[in-house]
Amino acid sequence: MNKPESGIRSFPKNFWTAVVMEFFERGAYYGVLSILSVYLVLSPGQGGLGFSREAAGAIMGTIPPLLYFLPLFAGALADRYGFRNMLMVAFSFLTAGYFLTGFMSSYRLVFASLVVMAIGAGCFKPVISGTIAHSTTEKNSSLGFGIFYWSINLGAFLFPLLLVPVLKKESYSYVFWMAAAVGVVLLLMNIFLYREPVRVREKVPFSKIFADMALVFRDWKFILMILIYSGFWIMYFQMYGTVLWYVNEYMDMTPVNNAVNGVITWVTQKPSSWEFDVEHVTVLNAGVIILLQLVVSRIVSRFRALPTIITGIGLGTAGMAILACSSHAWVFIAGCIVFTMGEMTAHPKFNSFVGLIAPSGKKAIYMGYSFFCSVIGSFVGGFAGAPLYRKFVDNMGRPDLLWLIFSGVGLLSMAGFIWYNRFIIKKGLTRS
Repeated sequence: MNKPESGIRSFPKNFWTAVVMEFFERGAYYGVLSILSVYLVLSPGQGGLGFSREAAGAIMGTIPPLLYFLPLFAGALADRYGFRNMLMVAFSFLTAGYFLTGFMSSYRLVFASLVVMAIGAGCFKPVISGTIAHSTTEKNSSLGFGIFYWSINLGAFLFPLLLVPVLKKESYSYVFWMAAAVGVVLLLMNIFLYREPVRVREKVPFSKIFADMALVFRDWKFILMILIYSGFWIMYFQMYGTVLWYVNEYMDMTPVNNAVNGVITWVTQKPSSWEFDVEHVTVLNAGVIILLQLVVSRIVSRFRALPTIITGIGLGTAGMAILACSSHAWVFIAGCIVFTMGEMTAHPKFNSFVGLIAPSGKKAIYMGYSFFCSVIGSFVGGFAGAPLYRKFVDNMGRPDLLWLIFSGVGLLSMAGFIWYNRFIIKKGLTRS
């Protein structure tokens, strides 16, 4: 019986192995990220490490940028030495990094352990997406990558929802050791289940990586667009930093707890004592994406890319502004949902927009560098968010001012794209 060319049954076994790997790796990563910034600043008596805001901000402003930047080089290494070998390296670093972080208490050793983890995650990203590309065809690639991205959000939803609350009650270290255990599972999957994709191995010289980098960075219009879009990602990475501190130290989530426990009790006919905690911010973000991404994507597919990106950034800005309106629990939930709607609206269209403006024959190179907005956003968001939180929340007791500042960053990003559309895109079309 011939395998169908499209649909669920059209994918080979290696595709599903890669999807499951992505689910576990992203689940472990977001499980850790959902509590990391809080764990870093909590006092040792509360189970944390007791670092300063600024010290925690330095970690949050270094680890994600490293993770997003490394795939440039890891992809070339994977093409040269093989996907399977690169996965062995990635999972070994992931396992060691998570495991050591759970043991360390000094700032330098925690930082170093997280760098080891980031190296592993950075090596994993291009290999697993490359596996999906090699395991799909023109007829089933849209469905294949849709399943792949859905598995990311499913992991980010389930791990912080089901595992993190239980583990951190015992010790925050258990969250890191859970992630290390996932790394061991991934190592075993790579040994026994994963198969090297059938492809032509390319010995891509590192000089080509730097040549491509020079090509992209000489395109000032593209770099300007990346800088403008970075404003949205500065806001986004607050969801793993200042927003979590705000929930842990400032918010009273009793109204949400009562509502959720009422539903659980009604369904199970048993008393419930569920409580909204910092990890549920990540759960909320991933859950909204799982529920609404297809609907949002269908709606925005009818509209041009740049106006849709501006609308998405506007929704993200509105989400931050909603947080400034009130510290009531339901207002906070509404702000997070609106922000996530902005993420779902803007980012897929941004990726398609990069493909549209890239020079002929250079689309793949430009798409590879489109992630630089995340590098800049996480770097600035981490290093700037911590001192701003200390000034406006710790010292002044005015979190509303903090969220208005980040809303201002969103407004600047929107204004930048409006200007970009008028003076760069439209003028370029007129000259053409």
